[in-house]
Amino acid sequence: MTWHGPTFRISDGEHIDGSWCLVWRRHDLAHEYFVEHLFVYADGRITRGQYDATDLAGLERLLATGKLALEPPEARERRDGPPEESKWDTRYPEPRTDESFVLEVADEICRLAGRPTTADRCREAVRAYVQQPTEERRRLLREAYLAVPAHRRVYLLGDMDRQDRPLRILVTDLGLRVDGDGPVATEELHQGARDYFGAVDAAVERQEERLAVLHADEPAGAPQPPVVLHEVVHPNGPPAEPGLFVLRNDYGAAVTYGGETYPSVLHGYWALSAAEPADHDRIRACATAREAQDAGGLAKRRTDWPSVRLAVMAGLLRAKFEQHPPLAEILLATGDAGIRYTGIFEAPFWRADGPRGGRDWTGRLLELVRSELRAAQSGQTPAERTAATALRAATRTGSQTGENGGA
Repeated sequence: MTWHGPTFRISDGEHIDGSWCLVWRRHDLAHEYFVEHLFVYADGRITRGQYDATDLAGLERLLATGKLALEPPEARERRDGPPEESKWDTRYPEPRTDESFVLEVADEICRLAGRPTTADRCREAVRAYVQQPTEERRRLLREAYLAVPAHRRVYLLGDMDRQDRPLRILVTDLGLRVDGDGPVATEELHQGARDYFGAVDAAVERQEERLAVLHADEPAGAPQPPVVLHEVVHPNGPPAEPGLFVLRNDYGAAVTYGGETYPSVLHGYWALSAAEPADHDRIRACATAREAQDAGGLAKRRTDWPSVRLAVMAGLLRAKFEQHPPLAEILLATGDAGIRYTGIFEAPFWRADGPRGGRDWTGRLLELVRSELRAAQSGQTPAERTAATALRAATRTGSQTGENGGA
């Protein structure tokens, strides 16, 4: 059975995680079977389709009465045949039955709810037995192994070659044949199975230690919620406190880059994309950033623009925040949060476009520049940081005075 997801439903305002698989549902009038989605949720709710709700006990009744089936009857008849000659030698899982499928659904509910599944409990029982191989712990291991849905046991260890044979050996009492037709369980055979699990655990521990070294710079703790830079229109002019809008490319902050000064990052980007010097100057002289974008979109572009545009945008953003310390302070105040640059005017290459696949390169470059600004700050001496803070405060005061006077 293949489970698909993730999916969810909302119940009393709460987000309930779910997943789904395909089953066969009998049409009550035509007595024919057709494919149906079976949705399973973390709170134990099970639905056929979207609305016909039940629970584990109800699912068991539906299977018993034939209203639901794991496959159409004719497929089961075609597959039925003589049993395998040797259970020990077979490489295939046991047939999936209605009973084992109900257990599988119960496991899926536990997984969605963050509770241990039967496979988790079996692996924990293996570890406990290998650490202290007593008969009582082997009995608990047998119970945990047999609690796993029969058709999923061969996949427990994730071992393509041995499958679950080491487990089948350990749950067989000494002197008996494993699976009834396999080798006789001896102390040496049990020890070999214990050695197998010990080697697996040691390999996992070595890999975890190796990953801890390789991923030593992985951020710790829960990530901050993303900062979303919304596209905003100010028909009466920008407010006295524009807030995060100052981080957007169409915010009016003059930028000097490559020996030229542009009224905004957007002016600079589109002017520098132009192939002709006359178009460059015309775009730079536009009254607003959006006019510059319209003019730039109509102008003939440089042939190398696709390969250099990211570098140009990165350079313009660095210049903007290095040349305007108050804006750099606002960018730094976003902490380590991801930055989502939204809107409709920029191409999806530059903005976050939700499930439609925006690449959000502006947001990524803003995060890069923020990191560079923080690195530059950390390299300053205490005296330099004090002087820089005083300069930023003075610059901010002067900027606010100018804005108020202009208003």
